[in-house]
Amino acid sequence: MAARRLHWVTRERQVTRMVVRILPSDSSTPVGKIADAEILFDDGILNGLKLVGFSIWERRGGSGGRNVTFPARTYSVNGERRSFALLRPIVDAAATDGVRDADPRGL
Repeated sequence: MAARRLHWVTRERQVTRMVVRILPSDSSTPVGKIADAEILFDDGILNGLKLVGFSIWERRGGSGGRNVTFPARTYSVNGERRSFALLRPIVDAAATDGVRDADPRGL
């Protein structure tokens, strides 16, 4: 189990400290799954809570690299399944690249 402390996040005089915990997968997980991840909050109004549901996967097609799946809630509209992402960029769509590009073996 690896954990990496992140920087302080300040917004409207609120300061929250968080930890990203990487939980390496064992041999009974699906093929290609490297690890699960969760964000633990150490401070502020979220103190003692965690955001779970992240998974790190080997990229398909043998091109190397990794994919990170983020927590989402599925729902149905007219019989069609859709997904509502719980972790989304505020403005810049590339905001999730830092999590996606992190090497879980080095954290």
